[in-house]
Amino acid sequence: MIWYVLAVVLGLALIGAIAALIVTERRRPRPPKPVAASAAVVGREALDVIDAGLRRLTGECLRSGRSLPDVYAVVYSEERLGLLLAGAEETAPAPWTAEADGERWTISPDDLHRPGPDGQPALPYSLTVTVGTDGPDRVLVDLSRAAGPVSVAGPDDEVRGLARAVVAEALGGPVGALVEVTLVGSLSGGGLLSGNEAPTSRLHHAASLDEAFALATSAGAGAPEPGSPDVTQVFRLIEGSSRIAVQGEAPHLFVVDATQLPRREGALAGMRRGDALLVLGEAPTGWRWRIGADGTLDTGPLGLEVTRHAGRPAAAS
Repeated sequence: MIWYVLAVVLGLALIGAIAALIVTERRRPRPPKPVAASAAVVGREALDVIDAGLRRLTGECLRSGRSLPDVYAVVYSEERLGLLLAGAEETAPAPWTAEADGERWTISPDDLHRPGPDGQPALPYSLTVTVGTDGPDRVLVDLSRAAGPVSVAGPDDEVRGLARAVVAEALGGPVGALVEVTLVGSLSGGGLLSGNEAPTSRLHHAASLDEAFALATSAGAGAPEPGSPDVTQVFRLIEGSSRIAVQGEAPHLFVVDATQLPRREGALAGMRRGDALLVLGEAPTGWRWRIGADGTLDTGPLGLEVTRHAGRPAAAS
């Protein structure tokens, strides 16, 4: 009897100790989720990781003979690189992992250091540029996925700041290493860039959008020559997840003020599929984004959270 009572007492004591441990664990302060992106996420080194990830993706797809996924956005933190897909694909090529029913593919940056096939130097996602951060994450969007213009409305200095950041990254970052950029109308006369950017033959100027489209399709628009060591195949997004390989062409980003955007029917017919048009101000069609006075960016139909757009300097610590 004594042993029975002793066993009961010890059992109750053990249960009490476990309960106390659980309560203590729940009360123990947990490290808070970072509210701002680290320097490693917002810096140039992050673009190198993203570039390596996209190349690894194209390399794995080309090696296995599978179609490239229809990526419209990229989210990067120090722990993982995530691709957001317009069309869900539940099977991802290793070392990628499919999540959210195939709408997101992720990879650890550590896996990019392991041996694997490299993608081609002309990426199919060359117009993927940073639009801002969401807490600790860097958010990038493939502007070529828009069916029409990508217009950004809001305070003028905020809108121009974002456009300036997009152009600078397209011209100076590794992801858009072959992207051509044309500033149109008033933006071509020093109305957008600071003038301190490194000179590049990939930056062009045009008086009108019609002229910009014509220059882009002409032989002298700065496209890489077929057979150039920098170009093997340039993949161009046309519609949905359908892609076509075009020799000797590079994706093009056009930037124009909304007041100089032609409103006539068929005005954008001269833009090639796979290129992108960034409009500063309201546009009647396409992706319509809006910047708030607090620096947030509403990405409209994309539904991406951006708490600080790419053109707004980080707050002083």
